[in-house]
Amino acid sequence: MKILVVGAGDVGRFLSQTLSDVGHNVTVIETSETTAQEVDESANVKVVEGNGASAQMLQKAGAGDCDFFLAMTSDDRTNLIACSLAKALGAMSTIARIHDQTYSDNSLVNYQLHFGIDFLLNPEALSAVELAKCIRHPGRVAVENFARGEIEVHQLRIARKSRFTGKPLKELHLPAGMRIGMVQREGKTQVPDADSVLETGDLLTLFGLTDVLMKVRPYFEPEKLADNIRVVLFGGSETAVALVRLLKNPRFKLRIIESDPKLCRSLAERFPHITVINGSATSLRLMEEEQIGSVDYFVACTKDDEDNIMTCLQANKLGARHVQLVINKPDYEDVLDQLKETLGVELAVAPRKATMEELLRYLTLDRYTELATLPDRGGKIIELRVSSDSPCVSRKIRDISWPRGAIIVVLLHKFQAKMPGPDDVILPGDRLVAIVREDSLKPLLKMLTE
Repeated sequence: MKILVVGAGDVGRFLSQTLSDVGHNVTVIETSETTAQEVDESANVKVVEGNGASAQMLQKAGAGDCDFFLAMTSDDRTNLIACSLAKALGAMSTIARIHDQTYSDNSLVNYQLHFGIDFLLNPEALSAVELAKCIRHPGRVAVENFARGEIEVHQLRIARKSRFTGKPLKELHLPAGMRIGMVQREGKTQVPDADSVLETGDLLTLFGLTDVLMKVRPYFEPEKLADNIRVVLFGGSETAVALVRLLKNPRFKLRIIESDPKLCRSLAERFPHITVINGSATSLRLMEEEQIGSVDYFVACTKDDEDNIMTCLQANKLGARHVQLVINKPDYEDVLDQLKETLGVELAVAPRKATMEELLRYLTLDRYTELATLPDRGGKIIELRVSSDSPCVSRKIRDISWPRGAIIVVLLHKFQAKMPGPDDVILPGDRLVAIVREDSLKPLLKMLTE
């Protein structure tokens, strides 16, 4: 594929080199003469020096006939303008890296649609999703996140005291925003319908909006009542803000420690349900005063890697149950990965790696991407793009004869995710997430991608 990357900072350089290594034709546009020369000498990519937000420069670099256009500079506005221009010139798919949550707020204007951008990518938000996985669901059998944390899949076993046992699904009155995708019983897997009856010990695979799944779990597992989880975040960064949004359920008791008084006031006004402390977690005295040793999770997510590492060491020594951090410098990633156990760090997340992993799901000409394999022969969770030639295009989900052993659980239209209903219409270019048995994979792909 022909891929054009604007910006050769840490993320852009890492991305372009990785894409080149897997065989793509990559061109990089970079404003800095020094950086452009460094990339030209070290990476197997074509480098063009110039302004990536200039229509003439984009045309010169070949934006008009590229398969993917990636604006990866550190400036949000440059990325938005560059993607909008590239789409106008003819680029097939455009992806913009953003940091400011403003551009994810669609309450007044949908920035993504306004600028004609196919995908807005926020490295800090992706990092927060990785951190939130462990915090929201420690020890679960299977937890995955789709649509950047909006939708999750859980696996659980129906407890003996569940009020859902012995009743067909149509009588359960399950809330909107969730779906039972698979039922496994005595080694056999089935896709349930309205008349399916649940039994004690059944292994269920649930898809749904995060808040909905958290509310409904006690009905399946009444013995496992959720306790409050105490979380302390060090730093009021974009990652911390995204994490606060992901942990908005009342069971999470959040505190943020931030040294900037102005930022503290802003955070307190935006999130009145959390506690904001003005100070630095590098102070042992403050850590002791805030009783960090008794918290469930301590997450260091400042922009300063040294502070993140040192405060995690302190938190672990004081007795925090789980310690996580964000690592920003590429040079620290491999070393920290090797020393996590020694340092007492449970999870270290790197924004550029999270960005790369997310992009690789979309930068493919494959018919589908395998997102997860469910245990006990429970099938696969796949994501696929609907082709314009699919016989399912312009038809309602209820009117399509789906293969046995396959169920559509997420519909992504213009990268907006939703739980599909029977009256939703399949359109060309839509992305679908499905649970599918191995023997149903080929028929499903033939219906949607050929």
